[in-house]
Amino acid sequence: MADPVGIRVDGSSKIRLSSIDPDETGALTDKTEARQLLKIERDRIQELQERLFAERKQGLLIVLQATDTGGKDGTIKSVLDGVNPQGCQVWSFKEPSEEELGHDIFWRYHEHTPPRGMITIFNRSHYEEVLVVRVKKLVPESAWRERYEMINAFESILVKQHTTILKFFLHISKDEQKERLQARLDDPAKHWKFSVGDLKDRAMWNDYQKAFQDAINRCSKPDAPWIVVPANRKWYRNLVVARTIADTLEKMNPAFPQSESGLESIAIPD
Repeated sequence: MADPVGIRVDGSSKIRLSSIDPDETGALTDKTEARQLLKIERDRIQELQERLFAERKQGLLIVLQATDTGGKDGTIKSVLDGVNPQGCQVWSFKEPSEEELGHDIFWRYHEHTPPRGMITIFNRSHYEEVLVVRVKKLVPESAWRERYEMINAFESILVKQHTTILKFFLHISKDEQKERLQARLDDPAKHWKFSVGDLKDRAMWNDYQKAFQDAINRCSKPDAPWIVVPANRKWYRNLVVARTIADTLEKMNPAFPQSESGLESIAIPD
């Protein structure tokens, strides 16, 4: 069986994004096989999520980061298809509101972290505080540089309070991004996904890659690792993310609560 895995970064060594091939698919070259394997991983996630929800002792936070067109929405849709929505939440973070700006930078993220028993997905996340604000110079360098340690401290608090953290960087090439942006222009049904601002961000590609690389290298810990996922091939991306989530849930080993005693003697009345 093929063994698709992302590049796990846990702080023991640093990575260079330019050395990771976004076209990588390991030993897996067959889309049909990938789809069959994905179904197996979805089934594992669904079964383990039911146990997690019933146990209500721990939570799972999944962070998804990528450049524009990197596939965050598609990953969520494909990987979590069939998951009980009662036990799963997805939060996207855009420009902060006036209320959010009135609090510390982590307030809006912290209030959406997973309650025990839940899986929560951050579609973009607290890492925007060292990504977009850095690249677009929204705050002074002295401000965003100190945020790496703040992020590590924030995640450490979550881990100590029974939240497991998985962080995925969906790694696509600049050429692949061009194709995906063009596909949005060519299809009127996808025009809503396109913004002229996307081209301004694309012009800052190298700056974003450096910012992503620094965030990954400076905020990777054994208990809050980054997984760099070669993501030019959507079918491979989905399988890597799904398998990583399923394996992580398995290690969390959630258990159904102990049933009440004497249930075997109960007869349901007519």
